[in-house]
Amino acid sequence: MKKMTILRLGAAAIPLILAGPAMAADAAAAEAEAPEANQIIVNGEIIFRDRTTDPNPVLTYGLDYFQRFEPVSVGEMLKRVPGVTFTSDVLEYDGVQFRGLPPGFTQVLINGRRAPGGESDRSFFVDRLPAELIEKIELVRSPRADQPSEGVAGTLNIITKESVSFEGGFAKAGALINSDGKVRPSGAVAYAGKLGEATSLWAGLNYQERRNPKKKVSLRYGDIFSGDGSPADPDFEDTELQADTRDGRDVSGNAEITHEFDGGGRLRIGGLYVDTNRDEDETSLTYEGPDRDFDEAEVQHEDIHQKTYAITSDARVPFGGFELGLAAGWNGYRENTDITIDKGSEEDLSDLALDETETLRIRDNEYTGTASLTWGDDTPFRIKGGVDLLSKKRRGENLVFDDEGALDDLDLSANFQIKEKRYDPYLRFTYAPSQQLSIDTGVRYEITRRTTTGADGTQRYKTESLNPSLHIRYAFTESDQIHFSIARTVRRPNYDLISPYEQEESPGDDDITIGNPLLKNERAWGIDLGYERNLGGRGIVGVNAFYRKVKDLTELVQFAPNQFTPQNIGDGKVWGIEVDFSAPLTVLGLPDTGLFANYTYLDSSTRDPFTGEKRRFNNQPHHVYNLGFIQTVKPIDASFGATISGRSKARESNFDETVDLTYTPDLELFVEKRIGKNFVLRGTVQNLLDRKKKERFLKYDGDSYDEILQARAAGDIDEYELERERSGQLFQITLRAAF
Repeated sequence: MKKMTILRLGAAAIPLILAGPAMAADAAAAEAEAPEANQIIVNGEIIFRDRTTDPNPVLTYGLDYFQRFEPVSVGEMLKRVPGVTFTSDVLEYDGVQFRGLPPGFTQVLINGRRAPGGESDRSFFVDRLPAELIEKIELVRSPRADQPSEGVAGTLNIITKESVSFEGGFAKAGALINSDGKVRPSGAVAYAGKLGEATSLWAGLNYQERRNPKKKVSLRYGDIFSGDGSPADPDFEDTELQADTRDGRDVSGNAEITHEFDGGGRLRIGGLYVDTNRDEDETSLTYEGPDRDFDEAEVQHEDIHQKTYAITSDARVPFGGFELGLAAGWNGYRENTDITIDKGSEEDLSDLALDETETLRIRDNEYTGTASLTWGDDTPFRIKGGVDLLSKKRRGENLVFDDEGALDDLDLSANFQIKEKRYDPYLRFTYAPSQQLSIDTGVRYEITRRTTTGADGTQRYKTESLNPSLHIRYAFTESDQIHFSIARTVRRPNYDLISPYEQEESPGDDDITIGNPLLKNERAWGIDLGYERNLGGRGIVGVNAFYRKVKDLTELVQFAPNQFTPQNIGDGKVWGIEVDFSAPLTVLGLPDTGLFANYTYLDSSTRDPFTGEKRRFNNQPHHVYNLGFIQTVKPIDASFGATISGRSKARESNFDETVDLTYTPDLELFVEKRIGKNFVLRGTVQNLLDRKKKERFLKYDGDSYDEILQARAAGDIDEYELERERSGQLFQITLRAAF
């Protein structure tokens, strides 16, 4: 079964007009007919990872690779691919971490364009994107010159379904069932077809309700160590029991229309919309001492409204021996979140009183444009030049009010506005004398102008960065190929850290942190060396070694007593090995059994800004693994399978505490039955082993930054806390139909 794939031209540029070895494959696909919907929806064939001929290292996974396990979101898709971790709560997959680095080091693109999100570290919560709208995901380990340079850890490019993905329509109806019996419905409908011979269209709509009821237990001990670091008799201080339920609804859709002109030109217009409404309710009951005498009740309610918009257009215009590429788009993000905290002294929650309210408002707009010119599509040597343009405006407000409605910890200085303009010209050269060899090199010159406005006025910052890259792909047999890449990447600063307002009680109770609008980008040189082997035409095995050297890491610096600001003073190194395998067990006489496995070893080194000691990057595990199988039972048109995944312990070091984080393994399974040519009935179970999230906190004594660091140096631990979280199994029943 062949699928037509057209890579999209974007201002953040994974371009529509690729000048490289992949052009031949794209041209062949363009002549093929799109598969009918029932070939995709009702398909007994086991799907394995695709091998790409991109000169730079890219892993591609189609939705059908994940579909049998019925992922609800992109986050649930990503937990199965090599080198990806999350530090979310159980059954939640929001801030994706490539290679164990914090989410801000991973760039998330939607159809080649940046995905603006509400997170201050510029990350995007991928659990908001429904899997139903996705055609495939690409893991770009190292960028080319015509791709954005922001993925220090890597780039996730999410390709939504398009008008040439298939012909026909499909519908889905399903239900998510929590272990306590509560049910949440889901549904989707989509259609792809043609308007005449030259115009194709796609439209899809998805409705999804989700619920995650979690239980947490926290045990706290005091006076663990004395001031000289010797053990002391710990005092059992209190027990906290938490019920944390997240209940929400996502409505999303995307549409696209494409027109092919005589002579090879094309115009395409599309859009994407995601509307998230979520309630998060957390009830905490605290009991003092070993006798568990009731102390306090606290109820926190978050009312979250988030919307993501995207309107895109692109065109290709051939003339003479050249091809002109043009694109323009708008991305928008809106968030309105209201938080209320009520406290009381009765265990039955009968006397709760308002203690605090908080409002968060974010309005984010990005306008993008691209122009490129490609020469040499029919020759071994290709040249592509272009420029990517971006204009961004982000407004934010975060206000806290006391029980009488007066501004509490923050004041109106929490209002800020950030404007960013980027001009990124690039030049890319590709030499591909044969299908076996391609050499791709180029340079990208990123020019950034940033204006930050707060209560204290406006500050302007400008920077320029030359980001070269080199990628070599060599297929020394029909089945074997190697990749070598070297590229320079950047990470842009956290919005909170460049916002020019004072954050009280940060980092310590008596301290103030002042944002620094002049923070520089963090920069990195990266090397990737990989090997891939096709296994008999179906399946693949790959191994990749990587290294990143990061400069200008951001750390807090004390510039006056109890006053701090972030500065670029640190550096670090990250390295590891990624191995993945997916293939049928044909060599064992089991062609209807597919085995999937990946393993990633991760390590890093940086200097702790508080203690001066060397340590790993925060929350980076040493090991990440996934192992699974799919078994097709052809006589009854059915399949079943299971996957198990896990990761090793990780540590986070903050100035006043260290946190050890551990997850127990996660097991899930599915069973499906194909009914005729047009229907599939599928059942899945997530979290079959009742996965647990375990955290151990060591908290140091002191009211100020200096006092706390003195306590850390002396081994004076003020509080020791153990926290355990679980959520229970999640069942899903889905019926899919193609028409």
